[in-house]
Amino acid sequence: MENPIWKNPHFFPLLLTCTFFLFPLQPSLSAGLQDDYIRQPPRKVVVAPHLRSKSDPQQVHASLAGKEYMRISWVTDEKDVASKVEYGKVSGKYEAMAVGNHTSYHYFFYSSGKIHHVKIGPLEPATTYYYRCGGHGPEFSFKTPPQTFPIEFVVVGDLGQTEWTASTLSHVDSKDYDVFLLPGDLSYADTQQPLWDSFGRLVEPYASRRPWMVTEGNHEIETFPIIYPHGFKAYNARWLMPYQESGSTSNLYYSFDVAGSHIIMLGSYTDFDEDSAQYKWLESDLRKVDRKKTPWVIALLHAPWYNTNLAHKGEGESMRKAMEDLLYRARVDVVFAGHVHAYERFTRIYNNKADPCGPVYITIGDGGNREGLALMFENPTPEVSVYREPSFGHGRLRVVDESRAHWSWHRNNGSDPFVADEVWLQSLTTTKSCWHNTANTDGSKSKVNKDEL
Repeated sequence: MENPIWKNPHFFPLLLTCTFFLFPLQPSLSAGLQDDYIRQPPRKVVVAPHLRSKSDPQQVHASLAGKEYMRISWVTDEKDVASKVEYGKVSGKYEAMAVGNHTSYHYFFYSSGKIHHVKIGPLEPATTYYYRCGGHGPEFSFKTPPQTFPIEFVVVGDLGQTEWTASTLSHVDSKDYDVFLLPGDLSYADTQQPLWDSFGRLVEPYASRRPWMVTEGNHEIETFPIIYPHGFKAYNARWLMPYQESGSTSNLYYSFDVAGSHIIMLGSYTDFDEDSAQYKWLESDLRKVDRKKTPWVIALLHAPWYNTNLAHKGEGESMRKAMEDLLYRARVDVVFAGHVHAYERFTRIYNNKADPCGPVYITIGDGGNREGLALMFENPTPEVSVYREPSFGHGRLRVVDESRAHWSWHRNNGSDPFVADEVWLQSLTTTKSCWHNTANTDGSKSKVNKDEL
């Protein structure tokens, strides 16, 4: 007699993944909302079909890969397609070619396609390049970021692949930008690997045209006891970031420079205590920052260090205690986080108190996830929280020059994005009173212009 199905070693892992897929988490209930805007419920998952041949590229996305270089990543079903990219400044005329490498992975019964990564360059700033992947399929194009100010970042966390995601991406695409920053929770595949493929196809029209720089969230972990104990198998294979170029030993944390800005992508779900590799890397990375070349320093992570929403309350606290002093002493300007499915902007903070020499903390985990919005905030509003709203949307940081940047948060309001919150930020590089003794972390006060942060 054959063994029953539940004795098969793959039965319970498969049951778990099916449970994740069929019964997604439900949104929290609202309480005491302050304005007249009606918050919309979560919308259904959008599955992007594969409509190209097995040898054609799909899930194409670009990322920055060191000074004057970009990395093009894509997937093919056909295994013998070359990992090469042909590119040039004129459509259909490819004057250069670069060869890269490839990888693939298995997850239970799923086998990925051939995942290609090719680094191309050197490239000129603020220039449109046309390219073809693997010698097959359609032509793509991207625009490189500018070399100097101004530069505009789009910031979206907890993106997912729902109808709200599609709305957010459409709003993002309605106005030009230079670099897309995503502080964790990309596909919400949650072990259902085909959803990674669907996500790649959904974002391809956007991610193939501008560099997308991402860091991991909790939905990228995808561990399973004994079988997959280390996690991030799909994330690391598909979304290769420039960690080696920044001296990191892990794809889960890295940094890069672009147009006068130093961007640090931290990992909330790998070791971060004082003895960890990430802590030591961050300490070294911040030490190398030249504020004359990159007057703006911006950090991204997934689980917020400051949060007045009842959702995920305190989940970033241990990382804050371990690393906040490093960011404070380095005079980091802004810290973006996701995880909480709402928008919230804080004043400059250090050690739980308003401090004009601390970073501005912004939670922007409202890209379009399938779990819905985090509707319940603490009451009354703490003084350090300047603006908070549980709505889907995206943010834009336009760095005008070495001293000033404009931040705006755009609510998904029907067919058009609505600017619900905005503020001018002043770089701490230009705040001389914050540099008297950066080794001191006593939170002492200094004067700044009250019209700016």
